[in-house]
Formats: sequence, structure tokens, C-alpha cells
Amino acid sequence: MRWLCEHDRKGGFMNLSINNRKESLEALASKHFDLLIIGGGITGAGLALQAAASGLETALIEMQDFAEGTSSRSTKLVHGGIRYLKNFDVEVVSDTVTERAVVQQVAPHIPKATPMLIPVFDEKGATFDNFRLKVAMDLYDSLAGVNNTDQANYEMTRDEVAKRLPELSKEKLVGGGNYLDYSNSDVRLVIENIKKAHEDGAVVVSRVKAIDYLLDDNGRVKGVKAQDQLTGQNLDIQSRTVVNASGPWSDQVRNLSADKEEEVHQMRPTKGVHLVIDDSLLKVPQPIYFDTGLNDGRMVFVIPRENKTYFGTTDTDYHGDLTQPSVSQEDVDYLLDVVNRRFPKANIKLTDVESSWAGLRPLIAGNSSSDYNGGDSGKIEEESFDRLIQVVKEYLEDQASREDVEDTVANLEGSLSEQSLDPSEVSRGSKLDVDENGLITIAGGKITDYRKMAEGALKKVAEILRDDFNRPFRLINSKTYPVSGGQIDPANVQNELDLLVQQGVERGFKQKDAEYLTNLYGSNVEKIYSSKGDFPEDDRLESRYLYSLYYALAHEAILTPVDFFLRRTNLMLFKRDQVDKMIEPVLDIMADYLGWSEEEKDHYQKDLAETLDKNDLKYLKK
Repeated sequence: MRWLCEHDRKGGFMNLSINNRKESLEALASKHFDLLIIGGGITGAGLALQAAASGLETALIEMQDFAEGTSSRSTKLVHGGIRYLKNFDVEVVSDTVTERAVVQQVAPHIPKATPMLIPVFDEKGATFDNFRLKVAMDLYDSLAGVNNTDQANYEMTRDEVAKRLPELSKEKLVGGGNYLDYSNSDVRLVIENIKKAHEDGAVVVSRVKAIDYLLDDNGRVKGVKAQDQLTGQNLDIQSRTVVNASGPWSDQVRNLSADKEEEVHQMRPTKGVHLVIDDSLLKVPQPIYFDTGLNDGRMVFVIPRENKTYFGTTDTDYHGDLTQPSVSQEDVDYLLDVVNRRFPKANIKLTDVESSWAGLRPLIAGNSSSDYNGGDSGKIEEESFDRLIQVVKEYLEDQASREDVEDTVANLEGSLSEQSLDPSEVSRGSKLDVDENGLITIAGGKITDYRKMAEGALKKVAEILRDDFNRPFRLINSKTYPVSGGQIDPANVQNELDLLVQQGVERGFKQKDAEYLTNLYGSNVEKIYSSKGDFPEDDRLESRYLYSLYYALAHEAILTPVDFFLRRTNLMLFKRDQVDKMIEPVLDIMADYLGWSEEEKDHYQKDLAETLDKNDLKYLKK
């Protein structure tokens, strides 16, 4: 396999390929690291990138595929959180929109500007009335720095909303608002962080599970006893510091060595669900975000993507298997009821659902601020919001305290206190802890905030390494350090992407294939263009999918067809009607590249079939 050798070890550099996994495992067992990260979701990936770029000897282990947990199961927006402003959670929104701008800086090829529309209904328990929405949008734009630009929000009359959304129910519709938000590819953001960490020297290995801690004579964590999930073999990983970034599993990982009476239980995972249908059934011109109309404190997204429309979420407490959350009949009934009432002509049925996913939010139960759906907001009194906006600006410039903001808000609101801790009301805030044994745990948060969360954890790691091990490090500026594929001018993204597309056309790719590959891989697409002719062609796959498969095998550590169809691309979610014809060639190419036996090939084929059945909700469609 000439092309295997060339592309897994091109130029003497060991690519992030499963074919190089043995060497990575040997490195885990033989090196003494400065930092070991448990968890290969967005928080762990972001931390690995920052640590490796700062010169730390860094390792990361993930018990599943990278991003297989929460980080591949989001709403696929990198949004600023206007929904938090229904409770005037100013600090939450300030952090979120600030970090969103950072994501645009370090991964300019991933987030796409996508204006959001909120229709307002005159209903009991409504999140917004027209005035309240205007207050929230103006605050949002002020925090995001887009006021007085062509991206600024604007109010919409009832007739304007109806014209924009002719299929939307007009019953009790009183107006709406349009504001700037961003679509996202959660899985691409994770893997680009992982790849950059690897490029900078980190040892990153999927399907390796932490099973216990290694302790020194003083009971301090000095590493992890881990198990290779593919072979069952155990290995000891030595590290001066260990960070638990395992998301919903945070409590479980934290308590590996704890006595029963010392166990920590702070996580409260909640489940979100999304359903995908063909856009011929429900076509919307932009993402829509609205109350359910059930006076239950929840809101629902309806989002167009790749000739499909998807909608969610349900936001319910979850007590099942953290590894395999599933879509229930209750979830489907709830979402179909809400969407069909808001879009009565759609008449969407279970049989119309092409794809689905369920994911867990790693919420922290003890936080008191509102989650993205929550809070009891009370009524805005007749007072101008100009002073509030001014105070927020002063707060962001360190000219006013949070108490000043809260006092101003209190004058606008009759009641801001949360009346209960329903799932929709639990905070998405993050929390950093250092246990007595030295284990560092970063938990909670949102995908938008991953860079800031990682930075906070790394500062603590650097402090420990300096004070306890005399190993000082100068940390990078993580606000400007690009992810893999992010070598694109953030101020000139579209022009640079267009130039990359043109390069692909000049190398013999069709326009549509070059566009697909460029949007997926950013500046890394040049590696694909330069590899044209190196790989065997296969006319059973369109070039865009063939070369994305080869790239994922050589550079993105895929092991199974599910990794490719679901977590390196979104083909299973948004191109479900094309996946079946791709299965045979994908299996053949992966078997050849990875040297599978017939038994292994059959195993992975069955795994894909089971995953597709779950994705298709066959267990509910019987």
C-alpha cells in the first residue's frame, strides 16, 4: 500500500492515523508528561491545543472516539446566548459573545454568520413580548459589538414576520426580531483542536479509558492507570498534573480513587434531542427560535441546513447510560406537537424523520443562574433600557461593577429569582476544582466557551508546574492561536475560501467538490489538493467524499465507518438519503487502508447498521 506509507508518515511526521496508534500508546506508557487530559471533547481538545503550543509535554486520552460524547450532539450553533437575556444574565451573555468572537478568530472556516429570527406570540408564559425582545436584542448587540452595523438587530411587525415565514401560525403572533448568530460544526471544531495539539507535539489517543489514578506516597495524583479499549491491555501513564475534562462523566472520573464518603456528585446531565426532516416538508429561510406555546419555560429551534430542516430540543433530566442517550417516543411526540402547532401545514410525522440525535448537557446542579431555556423573568416595568445598556458597557470596560448591573436590572425587573431548578433552569456555567489529591476538574460550560475554560484550567496547571515542579512555562495567546485548518485571515474569510476553492478547481476537482472540501477543512484542504493522484480512485464515491475519507484515515484517526459518517462529517445527519450507497465503497476502502480481516470488516459493518437504525429511529417506527 504505497499511499498508506506515504500519507501516514509523510516527511517523517507521524500523522494522526489509527495506523500509528501503536506508537502513540508506547509514548503514553514511556513518557513522563507535564499534563494528562482525560476527555477528548471540546474542552479537553482546547486544553490540549493550548498546552502543547505552550511547550508542555501533553497527553490526552478519550475512552470513545473524539467528540463522541456531548461535543458531537449540540444544536450545531455557536451562538451568543440571547436566550440568557430573558433573565438579563448579562455576564453569561458577555462571556458567550466574547468567546464566540474568539472562535471566529481561531477557527474562521467553521462558524458561519446566520441571522436568527424570534417570532413573538402573545401567550401565557411567553419568554419575550416585543418590548422585552427589543431590550434583549439591543443588549445582545451591545455586548457582541455589532450595534450600528449592517449586522445589527431589527424589530419586525406581525406582517413582516408572516411574510418571512408564511408557514408559521399567525394565531397570537404579534411581531418578532432578527439578530446575528452563527451556525457551527461541533465535530469539526473538536477534531481541528485535536489535530493542532497533535501537530504541536501532544500525544492524543482515542479509545483509551482512565480506570484508576496513580498516587505518590503522599496520596497525590501522579498519573493514570488506563485501559486500551481495543485490546483490553492496561497501561500506566505518568504525569505531573492530570485534568479531568470528561463532561457528563466528570463525577465518575473524579471519584475513581475516592472513598464512598468522599465522592463528589455535582453534575446534573440533561438531555437534548434533535430531529431531521427533508426541507420539502418544512422550509424556513433562516434559523427560528420560539417558545413552545405550552407555558413550560422551554424554547425550540428550527434550523435549515443542507436541504434539510432540523429542530429541537426537549431539555429533560437524564438518569440513563451516559454513553448511549437515545431519543424516546416522548421526546418525538413533544417536538412534533410543538413544531406542528407552530407550522400547522407541515403535518410532520414520525415516519418523516430521516435522522436524529440525542445529547447530554453537562450541567452543574449547584449553580443558580439560568440555563438557556430557563428562569422566571417577571415583567419589565416602564423604564428606558438605555441606562442598562450604558451600565453594561461600563461593566465590560471595568468602569462599573457587576453589582451596578444587577441594581439596574433590579429596577427593570419585578422578579429575577429562579423559582425552581427545572432542567431548563440549571446553569451552563463552568467550574474549576482542585481536589486534595491534586486532580484538576473542569466541568460544565458550553461549546462556545471552550477556549476560555481551557485557558483557566491551563493557568492552574502552569501554576502547579511552576510552584511544585520548578517547570515554568509561558502560555500562548489562545485568543489568536489558530486551530488546524484555521490559517485563514479572519477579516477576509470568504475571499480566502474562494481562493482555496479555485486552487482545487485548478488541480482537477469539480467546483462543487472543491467547495465542499474547502468548507470542511479550511486551509488544510491544500493537503487534499496536493494528494490528488496519490490515492486509488473509486467511481462509487463522489470525489468530495472519496478524498474526505482518505484525509480522515490519514489525518483524523478514524477507526470505524461511524467515525467517518457521523463524527468527521455530518453525512449521517444531513445526507442520510445518500449514505446507503456509500457504505460498500467506504467499508472496502477502510478495510484496505486499515488492514481489516473479513471478521473485522463484518463487525464494523454491523456496528454501522446498528447506528443507522438508531439514527433512523427504527425502534420507534415499528
